[in-house]
Amino acid sequence: MRKYHLKKFYQNPLYKYEPWTITEKEFKIENNHHNETIFALGNGYMGLRGTLEEDYSGPEQTTTPGTYINGVYTEEKIIYGEEAPDLPEFYQTMVNLADWTGINLYLGDEKFDMLQGKVSGYKRVLDMKEGTLTRELTWESPQGRKVKLTIKRFLSLASPHIGVIKYSFTPVNFDGTITVESSLKGDVQNYHTLRNKKPLQVIDKAFSDGMLYLVHKIKNSGIEVATAVKNVISAGSGEIETTNSLIEGDKVIKLYKIEASQGQEYTLEKYACLYHSLEIDKEDIVDKVITEVSKAAEKGWDYLFENHCQFLQNYWDDVDIKIYGDDALQQALRFNAFHLIQSTGRDGKTNIAAKGLTGEYYEGHYFWDTETYILPFYLYSKPEISKDLLMFRYYTLDEARENARRMRLDGALYPWRTINGKEASGFFMGSTVQYHIDADIAYAINLYVTATRDYDFLFNYGAEILFETARMWASRGSYIELKGNRFCINEVCGPDEYKPGVNNNCYTNYMAKLNLELALEAYRLMEKKAPDNLKKLVEKINLQDSELEAWKRAADNMYLPYNEELGIHPQDDSFLYKDPIDVDSIPEEDIPLVKNWHPLVIWRYQVIKQADVILLMLLLGDQFTTQQKKANYDFYEPKTTHDSSLSPAIYSIIASEIGYHDSAYNYFMQTARLDLDDYNKNAYQGVHTACMAGTWLALVQGFAGMRNYNGELHFSPCLPEKWDGYEFKVKFRGRQLKITVNEEGVMYKLIKGEKLSFYHGDRKLELNSGEEHNIEMG
Repeated sequence: MRKYHLKKFYQNPLYKYEPWTITEKEFKIENNHHNETIFALGNGYMGLRGTLEEDYSGPEQTTTPGTYINGVYTEEKIIYGEEAPDLPEFYQTMVNLADWTGINLYLGDEKFDMLQGKVSGYKRVLDMKEGTLTRELTWESPQGRKVKLTIKRFLSLASPHIGVIKYSFTPVNFDGTITVESSLKGDVQNYHTLRNKKPLQVIDKAFSDGMLYLVHKIKNSGIEVATAVKNVISAGSGEIETTNSLIEGDKVIKLYKIEASQGQEYTLEKYACLYHSLEIDKEDIVDKVITEVSKAAEKGWDYLFENHCQFLQNYWDDVDIKIYGDDALQQALRFNAFHLIQSTGRDGKTNIAAKGLTGEYYEGHYFWDTETYILPFYLYSKPEISKDLLMFRYYTLDEARENARRMRLDGALYPWRTINGKEASGFFMGSTVQYHIDADIAYAINLYVTATRDYDFLFNYGAEILFETARMWASRGSYIELKGNRFCINEVCGPDEYKPGVNNNCYTNYMAKLNLELALEAYRLMEKKAPDNLKKLVEKINLQDSELEAWKRAADNMYLPYNEELGIHPQDDSFLYKDPIDVDSIPEEDIPLVKNWHPLVIWRYQVIKQADVILLMLLLGDQFTTQQKKANYDFYEPKTTHDSSLSPAIYSIIASEIGYHDSAYNYFMQTARLDLDDYNKNAYQGVHTACMAGTWLALVQGFAGMRNYNGELHFSPCLPEKWDGYEFKVKFRGRQLKITVNEEGVMYKLIKGEKLSFYHGDRKLELNSGEEHNIEMG
């Protein structure tokens, strides 16, 4: 581990260590941008950054308001310094949509503002158990009026199109006029990447009887988004006058004028509903949001909140990891799991972006992160969600086929960055060149099928992806005489993005071989168990017997790099011949290199951005000996900068496996509180979803040593010195197994499902439902 990473762990935490909550005790402008990410809410369909309801008077550079819908985007033409054939023409960007959260409060003529007057009793709390953001404070206006406020919001995980705010206020020391302004703001913008920062055009807006609605058309993509808001205001006593609603430009406003009494609480409940034209016909979209938001308001806060909490309770029952003896990590693990469920599309048509639904950076794009890091998290806790994520790849298979044609290849080549299935990156040396994404998806399909035995998915969806990606690999490589007529794959980039355009990247070749073998296995399985499905699929894609022979030949003759002298697997054909460099001597201010060194400078050195060969040691761990893993770790670890947040978790897992427990723990720490404590000073851009899933991987696959080899679970748990114990659950083939590790030993308990066989080290165990087995810690 690099020293500049290690020292970050000892900085003062930004939040008090609490098991289920993240609490801000004082509002500070300098923390606002970061807190907008930390306090973001989402439900997989839409996301909302943790901005304030009232107008923010702080500096513009300290806030990035954002309301997003997963999969809703605009496009712009990519401008290249020099044009070349077949480069992607357009990139996609997630769009910041209408802001429905706006609520301004006026005490007489004084407008509530956190940065004016005096604030006391302040706290803002993200409650991860109930999925809410609550702000409490007492505000004293410059003229001395005091009001107590409690503001609570949630985006329903049970009803993903619905969001609600409960805004309660009580005059503390005065009777008088209070005005509440509830707005739906259409004049919004994107803050990152787009040349046209305002890609939205308001095409309809109106108000009636507490209802506000607004329809945007997104330029270039043509997607239409409708947002409707229903306001319900109440008080125990006191007159509430509804003044005329207003339209000011692209902002629709509802005003309430109250002759308020001291000590009386008043509450505005604000219900919002969002739909877009990719899911419903444009002509029906307004009626839909009005109908649904009216139903939500009629059901009321309590009903919606109860269903939302029930969803979360079910989620935490399966996902929660308990850490005994480390409050900081307990908080971090729950924070990470909470943001993952908030960010993940669960409809099969959307996926999970690198920043989730918490910010515009990486433009809302989906990467290989999904299959390699995030899918395993869901596979062993909520397998139905892992299937949803894979279905996205099936629904975008035609776009992958088109991408393969663009690259003069057969079959399908999935895009490196995408929202709509098309390649969205113009930097081909860091995107299209990473052909391994096809094999990553194939690996994930196999992992899902072996863990669930969902052969219906394989026969109806997964096999088609396996066949088309196998076609890509067969057309992508060649038999090279000087390599012993081995099947070689040239001009690629593995996970290490500091080495693009290399030949025979070790990770890529091993994974391509696996992809080809999985396609052949699926074909043979379908011949036996689903011949009708196979016949239809063969006819659909015009699959020839000669192609199967080509896949087998390529897989059997794949060039797999290995250097006997060093006892390692060279990352690629050129890595060992690049200029050596002492990575620890690189000045801290030069990290990350991608932002400080010219690409040609980076490419010429033996310096690695993120786990590459070491990731291979994890994914195909049963193909390598412990000694080989140790040799590769010892060789590559000193050369790795971990400039990607994806890297530390993988190094933590392999370090655990080879007995480097201190390193394993330090790398785990680097992932666990990355966003909470803002190690990289960029959390304001959005959370790091793959890193969050990596924390789960590092504990379950690292400290607990869990592997799925050929459809069998293996465990080899250890207990970090700083912990008293830990506990988690995994789902596997319809069963649920609970694993508890403490100083006394390991306890396995089958809490759901029929008899399960698995391994503890080399020892095979078998449990019936309700049974447990205890093993002393060796």
